[in-house]
Amino acid sequence: MAQLTFVLSALSVLIAVIGFVYTVRLGRQQRWQGELDGPIPKTVEEHAYLRNPLLLAYVLAALLAIFAIGYLALRYY
Repeated sequence: MAQLTFVLSALSVLIAVIGFVYTVRLGRQQRWQGELDGPIPKTVEEHAYLRNPLLLAYVLAALLAIFAIGYLALRYY
């Protein structure tokens, strides 16, 4: 149990660090461009849900939680 907790904690920290670095790089890139709002790219218009990083983060977090709950439920019963 302690090993699983450690692995999930390390994975959570890794995801948070990657998200933070991505956000900082995106902010710097937008500042360099000189505009904060611009036209929406065509690929984003066509795939609004697949190109939304916040939605993808929520979906991945839910899948990870379901996997962890299922693993623990099958392991202890």
